[in-house]
Amino acid sequence: MILFATLGSMLVVAVGYGLLTFFTDGVLREYFQKLIVRILQAVGFSAERAASGYNRLFVEGKLLFVLAGFFVLFLLCFLLAVRKMTRYLNRISDALDKIQADSPEPIVLPPDLEPVSEQLNALQHKLLYRAQQAAQSEQRKNELVVCLAHDLKTPLTSVTAYLTMLNEHPEMSAEERAKYTRITLEKAIRLEELMNEFFEITRFNAQDIVLEKREINLSIMLEQLEDENVGLLNKKNMTCVVDVQEGLLMRGDPDKLARVFDNLLKNAAAYGNAGTEILIQARGGREGITIVFTNEGPQIPQKKLEMIFEKFYRVDDGRSSKTGGAGLGLAIAKQIVELHGGVISAVSDSKNTRFIVNMPAETKTVEGEKNETKGWKRRKG
Repeated sequence: MILFATLGSMLVVAVGYGLLTFFTDGVLREYFQKLIVRILQAVGFSAERAASGYNRLFVEGKLLFVLAGFFVLFLLCFLLAVRKMTRYLNRISDALDKIQADSPEPIVLPPDLEPVSEQLNALQHKLLYRAQQAAQSEQRKNELVVCLAHDLKTPLTSVTAYLTMLNEHPEMSAEERAKYTRITLEKAIRLEELMNEFFEITRFNAQDIVLEKREINLSIMLEQLEDENVGLLNKKNMTCVVDVQEGLLMRGDPDKLARVFDNLLKNAAAYGNAGTEILIQARGGREGITIVFTNEGPQIPQKKLEMIFEKFYRVDDGRSSKTGGAGLGLAIAKQIVELHGGVISAVSDSKNTRFIVNMPAETKTVEGEKNETKGWKRRKG
Protein backbone atom coordinates (compact mmCIF):
# COMPACT_ATOMS: atom_id res chain seq x y z
CA MET A 1 0.00 0.00 0.00
CA ILE A 2 2.81 2.42 0.89
CA LEU A 3 4.59 1.41 -2.32
CA PHE A 4 1.50 2.31 -4.32
CA ALA A 5 1.34 5.65 -2.49
CA THR A 6 4.96 6.37 -3.38
CA LEU A 7 4.48 5.39 -7.01
CA GLY A 8 1.32 7.49 -7.20
CA SER A 9 3.10 10.48 -5.76
CA MET A 10 5.96 10.10 -8.21
CA LEU A 11 3.52 9.82 -11.10
CA VAL A 12 1.64 12.94 -10.03
CA VAL A 13 4.91 14.86 -9.59
CA ALA A 14 6.17 13.68 -12.97
CA VAL A 15 2.96 14.89 -14.62
CA GLY A 16 3.18 18.15 -12.69
CA TYR A 17 6.80 18.62 -13.66
CA GLY A 18 5.90 18.00 -17.30
CA LEU A 19 3.10 20.57 -17.17
CA LEU A 20 5.36 23.07 -15.39
CA THR A 21 8.06 22.61 -18.01
CA PHE A 22 5.47 22.97 -20.76
CA PHE A 23 4.35 26.32 -19.37
CA THR A 24 7.79 27.66 -18.38
CA ASP A 25 9.94 26.35 -21.23
CA GLY A 26 7.46 25.40 -23.95
CA VAL A 27 5.40 27.30 -26.50
CA LEU A 28 3.23 28.85 -23.78
CA ARG A 29 6.22 30.20 -21.87
CA GLU A 30 5.66 33.86 -22.88
CA TYR A 31 1.91 33.77 -22.12
CA PHE A 32 2.46 31.96 -18.81
CA GLN A 33 5.15 34.45 -17.72
CA LYS A 34 2.92 37.44 -18.53
CA LEU A 35 0.03 35.83 -16.62
CA ILE A 36 2.10 35.26 -13.47
CA VAL A 37 3.63 38.79 -13.63
CA ARG A 38 0.18 40.37 -13.98
CA ILE A 39 -1.09 38.35 -11.02
CA LEU A 40 1.87 39.50 -8.89
CA GLN A 41 1.32 43.10 -9.97
CA ALA A 42 -2.34 42.81 -9.12
CA VAL A 43 -1.48 41.89 -5.52
CA GLY A 44 0.89 44.90 -5.16
CA PHE A 45 4.22 43.92 -6.66
CA SER A 46 6.05 46.33 -9.02
CA ALA A 47 6.76 45.19 -12.58
CA GLU A 48 10.43 44.66 -11.74
CA ARG A 49 9.75 42.72 -8.54
CA ALA A 50 7.06 40.67 -10.28
CA ALA A 51 9.47 39.66 -13.07
CA SER A 52 12.22 38.87 -10.53
CA GLY A 53 9.77 36.78 -8.46
CA TYR A 54 8.70 34.85 -11.53
CA ASN A 55 12.37 34.01 -12.34
CA ARG A 56 13.16 32.88 -8.79
CA LEU A 57 10.02 30.78 -8.48
CA PHE A 58 9.59 29.17 -11.90
CA VAL A 59 13.07 29.33 -13.43
CA GLU A 60 15.73 29.19 -10.72
CA GLY A 61 13.56 27.38 -8.13
CA LYS A 62 11.77 25.01 -10.46
CA LEU A 63 13.56 21.93 -9.03
CA LEU A 64 12.89 23.01 -5.45
CA PHE A 65 9.27 23.63 -6.39
CA VAL A 66 9.00 20.13 -7.82
CA LEU A 67 10.65 18.53 -4.76
CA ALA A 68 8.36 20.40 -2.38
CA GLY A 69 5.38 19.31 -4.40
CA PHE A 70 6.59 15.69 -4.35
CA PHE A 71 7.04 15.79 -0.57
CA VAL A 72 3.59 17.24 0.02
CA LEU A 73 1.94 14.74 -2.33
CA PHE A 74 3.87 11.81 -0.89
CA LEU A 75 2.96 12.80 2.66
CA LEU A 76 -0.70 13.12 1.69
CA CYS A 77 -0.76 9.77 -0.11
CA PHE A 78 1.17 8.11 2.72
CA LEU A 79 -1.31 9.32 5.31
CA LEU A 80 -4.23 8.15 3.20
CA ALA A 81 -2.57 4.75 2.68
CA VAL A 82 -1.81 4.35 6.39
CA ARG A 83 -5.35 5.34 7.26
CA LYS A 84 -6.75 2.78 4.84
CA MET A 85 -4.33 0.11 6.07
CA THR A 86 -5.31 0.85 9.67
CA ARG A 87 -8.98 0.36 8.79
CA TYR A 88 -8.11 -2.96 7.14
CA LEU A 89 -6.12 -4.08 10.19
CA ASN A 90 -8.98 -3.11 12.48
CA ARG A 91 -11.41 -5.12 10.36
CA ILE A 92 -9.07 -8.13 10.44
CA SER A 93 -8.65 -7.73 14.21
CA ASP A 94 -12.44 -7.68 14.66
CA ALA A 95 -12.69 -10.81 12.50
CA LEU A 96 -10.09 -12.60 14.64
CA ASP A 97 -11.99 -11.60 17.78
CA LYS A 98 -15.13 -13.08 16.24
CA ILE A 99 -13.30 -16.33 15.48
CA GLN A 100 -11.87 -16.43 19.01
CA ALA A 101 -15.37 -15.99 20.42
CA ASP A 102 -16.54 -19.05 18.40
CA SER A 103 -19.08 -16.93 16.56
CA PRO A 104 -20.81 -18.82 13.71
CA GLU A 105 -21.36 -15.60 11.72
CA PRO A 106 -19.33 -15.50 8.49
CA ILE A 107 -16.37 -13.13 8.20
CA VAL A 108 -17.07 -10.21 5.83
CA LEU A 109 -14.18 -7.95 4.79
CA PRO A 110 -13.82 -5.29 2.06
CA PRO A 111 -13.41 -6.57 -1.52
CA ASP A 112 -9.70 -5.70 -1.43
CA LEU A 113 -9.28 -8.27 1.35
CA GLU A 114 -11.26 -11.06 -0.27
CA PRO A 115 -8.35 -13.60 -0.16
CA VAL A 116 -7.87 -12.84 3.56
CA SER A 117 -11.61 -13.16 4.11
CA GLU A 118 -11.67 -16.59 2.46
CA GLN A 119 -8.77 -17.81 4.60
CA LEU A 120 -10.34 -16.51 7.81
CA ASN A 121 -13.69 -18.12 6.96
CA ALA A 122 -11.92 -21.42 6.27
CA LEU A 123 -10.10 -21.12 9.61
CA GLN A 124 -13.37 -20.28 11.38
CA HIS A 125 -15.14 -23.31 9.91
CA LYS A 126 -12.21 -25.56 10.80
CA LEU A 127 -12.08 -24.36 14.42
CA LEU A 128 -15.86 -24.58 14.82
CA TYR A 129 -15.80 -28.12 13.43
CA ARG A 130 -13.00 -29.13 15.80
CA ALA A 131 -14.82 -27.59 18.75
CA GLN A 132 -17.99 -29.41 17.78
CA GLN A 133 -16.14 -32.71 17.40
CA ALA A 134 -14.39 -32.21 20.74
CA ALA A 135 -17.71 -31.47 22.45
CA GLN A 136 -19.33 -34.53 20.92
CA SER A 137 -16.35 -36.67 21.87
CA GLU A 138 -16.47 -35.38 25.45
CA GLN A 139 -20.20 -36.06 25.62
CA ARG A 140 -19.74 -39.60 24.30
CA LYS A 141 -16.95 -40.19 26.81
CA ASN A 142 -19.09 -38.94 29.71
CA GLU A 143 -21.99 -41.13 28.62
CA LEU A 144 -19.62 -44.08 28.31
CA VAL A 145 -18.19 -43.53 31.78
CA VAL A 146 -21.69 -43.36 33.24
CA CYS A 147 -22.59 -46.61 31.46
CA LEU A 148 -19.39 -48.27 32.64
CA ALA A 149 -19.99 -47.16 36.23
CA HIS A 150 -23.48 -48.64 36.03
CA ASP A 151 -22.27 -51.84 34.36
CA LEU A 152 -19.61 -52.34 37.02
CA LYS A 153 -22.26 -52.77 39.68
CA THR A 154 -23.81 -55.86 38.11
CA PRO A 155 -20.76 -58.19 38.00
CA LEU A 156 -19.39 -56.78 41.24
CA THR A 157 -22.68 -57.43 43.03
CA SER A 158 -22.81 -60.94 41.56
CA VAL A 159 -19.21 -61.74 42.58
CA THR A 160 -19.88 -60.53 46.13
CA ALA A 161 -23.14 -62.47 46.36
CA TYR A 162 -21.75 -65.76 45.06
CA LEU A 163 -18.60 -65.55 47.19
CA THR A 164 -20.73 -64.80 50.26
CA MET A 165 -22.93 -67.79 49.50
CA LEU A 166 -19.91 -70.10 49.03
CA ASN A 167 -18.44 -68.83 52.28
CA GLU A 168 -21.61 -69.16 54.33
CA HIS A 169 -22.61 -72.62 53.09
CA PRO A 170 -19.69 -74.99 53.57
CA GLU A 171 -22.10 -77.94 53.36
CA MET A 172 -22.82 -77.14 49.69
CA SER A 173 -22.27 -80.05 47.36
CA ALA A 174 -19.15 -80.16 45.19
CA GLU A 175 -21.27 -79.93 42.05
CA GLU A 176 -23.06 -76.78 43.23
CA ARG A 177 -19.83 -75.28 44.52
CA ALA A 178 -18.16 -75.85 41.13
CA LYS A 179 -21.16 -74.29 39.36
CA TYR A 180 -21.17 -71.15 41.49
CA THR A 181 -17.40 -70.90 41.34
CA ARG A 182 -17.56 -70.95 37.53
CA ILE A 183 -20.26 -68.24 37.49
CA THR A 184 -18.22 -66.14 39.91
CA LEU A 185 -15.17 -66.46 37.66
CA GLU A 186 -17.18 -65.36 34.59
CA LYS A 187 -18.48 -62.31 36.45
CA ALA A 188 -14.98 -61.49 37.66
CA ILE A 189 -13.65 -61.72 34.08
CA ARG A 190 -16.40 -59.37 32.90
CA LEU A 191 -15.52 -57.02 35.74
CA GLU A 192 -11.89 -57.06 34.60
CA GLU A 193 -12.96 -56.24 31.04
CA LEU A 194 -14.93 -53.22 32.23
CA MET A 195 -12.00 -52.02 34.34
CA ASN A 196 -9.74 -52.36 31.30
CA GLU A 197 -12.10 -50.06 29.42
CA PHE A 198 -11.59 -47.42 32.11
CA PHE A 199 -7.82 -47.78 31.78
CA GLU A 200 -8.13 -47.65 27.98
CA ILE A 201 -9.91 -44.29 28.22
CA THR A 202 -7.23 -42.93 30.55
CA ARG A 203 -4.36 -44.18 28.39
CA PHE A 204 -5.83 -42.70 25.22
CA ASN A 205 -6.25 -39.26 26.78
CA ALA A 206 -2.80 -39.27 28.34
CA GLN A 207 -0.66 -41.10 25.81
CA ASP A 208 1.71 -39.53 23.35
CA ILE A 209 2.38 -42.31 20.86
CA VAL A 210 6.03 -42.54 19.82
CA LEU A 211 6.97 -44.88 16.99
CA GLU A 212 9.98 -47.18 17.13
CA LYS A 213 10.33 -48.23 13.51
CA ARG A 214 12.13 -51.24 12.18
CA GLU A 215 11.70 -53.70 9.35
CA ILE A 216 8.62 -55.94 9.72
CA ASN A 217 7.59 -59.07 7.88
CA LEU A 218 3.95 -58.14 7.40
CA SER A 219 3.05 -61.53 5.96
CA ILE A 220 4.08 -63.33 9.16
CA MET A 221 2.46 -60.68 11.37
CA LEU A 222 -0.95 -61.09 9.74
CA GLU A 223 -0.74 -64.89 9.81
CA GLN A 224 0.12 -64.82 13.52
CA LEU A 225 -2.82 -62.45 14.09
CA GLU A 226 -5.24 -65.15 13.03
CA ASP A 227 -3.58 -67.77 15.25
CA GLU A 228 -3.71 -65.47 18.29
CA ASN A 229 -7.45 -64.88 17.90
CA VAL A 230 -8.66 -68.43 17.29
CA GLY A 231 -10.51 -68.47 20.62
CA LEU A 232 -12.29 -65.21 19.82
CA LEU A 233 -13.35 -66.51 16.41
CA ASN A 234 -14.51 -69.84 17.78
CA LYS A 235 -16.95 -68.12 20.14
CA LYS A 236 -18.97 -67.02 17.11
CA ASN A 237 -18.11 -70.05 14.97
CA MET A 238 -16.26 -67.75 12.57
CA THR A 239 -13.31 -68.56 10.30
CA CYS A 240 -10.48 -66.36 9.10
CA VAL A 241 -8.80 -66.36 5.69
CA VAL A 242 -5.35 -64.76 5.49
CA ASP A 243 -4.62 -63.89 1.87
CA VAL A 244 -1.31 -62.01 1.72
CA GLN A 245 1.63 -61.59 -0.57
CA GLU A 246 4.51 -63.80 0.54
CA GLY A 247 7.56 -62.17 2.10
CA LEU A 248 5.96 -58.73 2.26
CA LEU A 249 8.19 -56.36 4.24
CA MET A 250 7.56 -52.84 5.49
CA ARG A 251 9.16 -50.40 7.89
CA GLY A 252 7.15 -49.48 10.96
CA ASP A 253 6.57 -49.98 14.67
CA PRO A 254 5.68 -53.68 15.06
CA ASP A 255 3.91 -53.32 18.42
CA LYS A 256 1.78 -50.38 17.30
CA LEU A 257 0.87 -51.96 13.95
CA ALA A 258 0.03 -55.25 15.66
CA ARG A 259 -2.39 -53.28 17.81
CA VAL A 260 -3.97 -51.75 14.70
CA PHE A 261 -4.53 -55.12 13.03
CA ASP A 262 -5.70 -56.72 16.29
CA ASN A 263 -8.27 -53.94 16.75
CA LEU A 264 -9.50 -54.38 13.17
CA LEU A 265 -9.86 -58.14 13.56
CA LYS A 266 -11.64 -57.83 16.91
CA ASN A 267 -13.98 -55.24 15.39
CA ALA A 268 -14.72 -57.55 12.44
CA ALA A 269 -15.43 -60.42 14.83
CA ALA A 270 -17.61 -58.30 17.12
CA TYR A 271 -19.84 -56.89 14.39
CA GLY A 272 -19.66 -59.75 11.85
CA ASN A 273 -22.40 -62.33 11.57
CA ALA A 274 -21.87 -65.59 13.45
CA GLY A 275 -20.70 -68.50 11.31
CA THR A 276 -19.24 -66.26 8.58
CA GLU A 277 -15.73 -65.68 7.29
CA ILE A 278 -13.33 -62.79 7.92
CA LEU A 279 -10.94 -62.11 5.05
CA ILE A 280 -7.56 -60.43 5.63
CA GLN A 281 -5.75 -59.34 2.46
CA ALA A 282 -2.44 -57.54 1.91
CA ARG A 283 -0.45 -56.63 -1.16
CA GLY A 284 2.49 -54.31 -1.79
CA GLY A 285 3.92 -52.48 -4.77
CA ARG A 286 5.85 -49.42 -5.83
CA GLU A 287 3.05 -47.12 -4.66
CA GLY A 288 2.82 -48.66 -1.20
CA ILE A 289 0.93 -51.40 0.56
CA THR A 290 -2.77 -52.06 1.11
CA ILE A 291 -4.25 -54.18 3.90
CA VAL A 292 -7.98 -54.98 3.84
CA PHE A 293 -10.13 -56.57 6.58
CA THR A 294 -13.53 -57.77 5.28
CA ASN A 295 -16.37 -59.18 7.35
CA GLU A 296 -19.95 -60.16 6.54
CA GLY A 297 -22.49 -58.30 8.61
CA PRO A 298 -25.16 -55.59 8.74
CA GLN A 299 -24.51 -52.51 6.63
CA ILE A 300 -23.17 -49.50 8.50
CA PRO A 301 -25.10 -46.33 7.50
CA GLN A 302 -23.00 -43.71 5.72
CA LYS A 303 -23.52 -41.14 8.47
CA LYS A 304 -22.16 -43.53 11.08
CA LEU A 305 -19.41 -44.67 8.73
CA GLU A 306 -18.07 -41.10 8.58
CA MET A 307 -17.75 -41.03 12.38
CA ILE A 308 -16.51 -44.54 12.98
CA PHE A 309 -12.89 -43.49 13.64
CA GLU A 310 -13.77 -40.80 16.18
CA LYS A 311 -12.97 -41.20 19.86
CA PHE A 312 -15.59 -42.97 21.99
CA TYR A 313 -17.88 -43.49 19.00
CA ARG A 314 -19.74 -46.78 18.78
CA VAL A 315 -21.67 -48.07 15.78
CA ASP A 316 -24.30 -49.60 18.04
CA ASP A 317 -26.06 -46.99 20.14
CA GLY A 318 -26.24 -49.24 23.19
CA ARG A 319 -23.74 -51.40 25.05
CA SER A 320 -23.68 -55.17 25.28
CA SER A 321 -21.40 -57.81 26.63
CA LYS A 322 -20.68 -58.93 23.09
CA THR A 323 -19.75 -55.64 21.49
CA GLY A 324 -19.29 -53.45 24.53
CA GLY A 325 -16.12 -51.40 24.50
CA ALA A 326 -14.74 -47.94 25.04
CA GLY A 327 -15.13 -47.04 21.38
CA LEU A 328 -11.40 -46.36 21.13
CA GLY A 329 -10.10 -49.29 19.09
CA LEU A 330 -10.66 -47.71 15.68
CA ALA A 331 -9.66 -44.23 16.88
CA ILE A 332 -6.35 -45.63 18.13
CA ALA A 333 -5.88 -47.56 14.88
CA LYS A 334 -6.42 -44.37 12.88
CA GLN A 335 -3.90 -42.45 14.98
CA ILE A 336 -1.22 -45.12 14.63
CA VAL A 337 -1.76 -45.51 10.87
CA GLU A 338 -1.53 -41.75 10.32
CA LEU A 339 1.66 -41.57 12.41
CA HIS A 340 3.11 -44.04 9.89
CA GLY A 341 2.07 -41.72 7.08
CA GLY A 342 -0.81 -43.95 6.04
CA VAL A 343 -4.58 -43.64 5.65
CA ILE A 344 -7.35 -45.84 7.05
CA SER A 345 -10.91 -45.86 5.73
CA ALA A 346 -14.07 -47.98 5.83
CA VAL A 347 -16.75 -48.91 3.30
CA SER A 348 -19.93 -50.88 3.89
CA ASP A 349 -22.70 -52.34 1.77
CA SER A 350 -25.62 -54.68 2.34
CA LYS A 351 -23.32 -57.71 2.57
CA ASN A 352 -19.79 -56.72 3.67
CA THR A 353 -17.90 -54.13 5.65
CA ARG A 354 -14.29 -53.47 4.69
CA PHE A 355 -11.58 -51.62 6.58
CA ILE A 356 -8.78 -50.51 4.26
CA VAL A 357 -5.30 -49.48 5.42
CA ASN A 358 -3.06 -47.79 2.82
CA MET A 359 0.55 -47.40 3.90
CA PRO A 360 3.22 -45.34 2.07
CA ALA A 361 5.75 -46.86 -0.33
CA GLU A 362 8.20 -47.83 2.39
CA THR A 363 7.57 -51.45 1.50
CA LYS A 364 9.31 -54.26 -0.35
CA THR A 365 9.35 -58.04 -0.58
CA VAL A 366 12.01 -60.46 0.54
CA GLU A 367 12.93 -61.31 -3.04
CA GLY A 368 12.70 -57.78 -4.42
CA GLU A 369 10.40 -56.27 -7.01
CA LYS A 370 9.82 -59.54 -8.86
CA ASN A 371 7.72 -60.74 -5.96
CA GLU A 372 5.22 -57.94 -6.56
CA THR A 373 3.56 -59.96 -9.32
CA LYS A 374 3.48 -63.27 -7.47
CA GLY A 375 0.29 -64.86 -6.22
CA TRP A 376 -1.04 -64.35 -2.73
CA LYS A 377 -0.73 -66.88 0.02
CA ARG A 378 -4.08 -68.23 1.24
CA ARG A 379 -4.67 -70.11 4.45
CA LYS A 380 -7.87 -70.85 6.38
CA GLY A 381 -8.13 -70.77 10.12
